[in-house]
Amino acid sequence: MAADALHAREAAALHQRRRLLVWGGGLAAIAPAGPLAQPAAWPSRPIRMIVPFAPGGVTDVLARLLATRFSETLGQPVTVDNRAGAGGNIGAEIAAKAPADGHTVLFSSAALAVNPSLYKALSYDPLKDLIPVTAVASSPQLLVVHPSVPAKTAKELVLLSRRRGGGLNFGSNGVGTTSHLAGVLFASLAGAEITHVPYKGAGSVVGAVLAGEVDMSFFATSVAMPHLKSGRLRALAVTTIKPTALLPELPPLDRFLPGFDTDNWFGAFVAAGTPRPVIDRLNGETLRAMKTAEMRAAFERDGLDALGYGPAEFALFFQREMEKYAKLVRLSGARAD
Repeated sequence: MAADALHAREAAALHQRRRLLVWGGGLAAIAPAGPLAQPAAWPSRPIRMIVPFAPGGVTDVLARLLATRFSETLGQPVTVDNRAGAGGNIGAEIAAKAPADGHTVLFSSAALAVNPSLYKALSYDPLKDLIPVTAVASSPQLLVVHPSVPAKTAKELVLLSRRRGGGLNFGSNGVGTTSHLAGVLFASLAGAEITHVPYKGAGSVVGAVLAGEVDMSFFATSVAMPHLKSGRLRALAVTTIKPTALLPELPPLDRFLPGFDTDNWFGAFVAAGTPRPVIDRLNGETLRAMKTAEMRAAFERDGLDALGYGPAEFALFFQREMEKYAKLVRLSGARAD
């Protein structure tokens, strides 16, 4: 009986080995031979990082810091390609229509969430044609006034707007920009009497507020700080729920106007269809770059809050931002060609 049992076990083992040989042979027959069986390494050539704005702004500065770091860690040159125009749409379209292989990266701002509602027609769909990779940083905005404006708080500013004949006026970087939409949200929540005066870019509106041409505006912290220190501007509040590290004593507008929360954020995107391993590695390299002394110094200098979202978290955030700005654009009545 013992011999019969041993014979049965040996026969079963032989049968199993034959099955494995047949299964393995079948796989060998259908699998590609040689290098084609392995996924292509990434990156396999230089990477282009598209910034859809002119050089010199915060978006461009952060992109160049990341590009320098990526060139060191990824083993391929990473170059910044400034493709300004149409509120960021020209560069975004190029990135959306690029090959989905991770060798073209879009580094953009909150404008990417605003534009689908602002422009009559886009040649790309940010939700379908782009994949969020990493949200890098948030730039709070400051509610600032010319020193001649007799208001020391946001509440006093609203009361002044109601008392003064014709109300107040506020300047922005242009129609549909985050500074414009922050003013729209402020007027809506506070019932303030303010008239929008659009300018062509941050430099122009800064000059207008400094000259007293307009009463108030919403400036990025980095833009406002030199003029606050010189006394040529006065800051009344910050637009984010969390106070800004550069001016921790400045109250958030949310304390006076519950629900007020706007900023300008910066993040990386790639074309839809980019392989997930590439997205994950690009996310990981970005998170590591954010911990370098150079990036931390840039955050501190420009009053930025580090974000560091992963792809899934950034995708949810981006969806919410598009919904938020769609409401503000409708409220403002702004449209762009």
